[in-house]
Amino acid sequence: MYQCSKYNNRLNVTSNKIRELRIKNQLSLSELSTKLALVGIDISKPSLHKLEKGTRIVKDFELYGFAYVFKVSVEELLGDFISEFKKDNIS
Repeated sequence: MYQCSKYNNRLNVTSNKIRELRIKNQLSLSELSTKLALVGIDISKPSLHKLEKGTRIVKDFELYGFAYVFKVSVEELLGDFISEFKKDNIS
């Protein structure tokens, strides 16, 4: 079976930001799942929970779906990771 790489012991780098935006927008996991489904992204409530815990990978099209639903850029969703990456890799 394929073993996925982890970054800081998580399967995705956007979990905290997605959870933060969901709470800021006062959405339950079910409501977010419904909003994503309306734009053609099928992620169940249990899968969203795993995603927010960092135990599920975020697919590229799902990442764009989150950005679309939350009305933010993909770069904003990746912002914490990008800042950390630059800090660790720029000499």
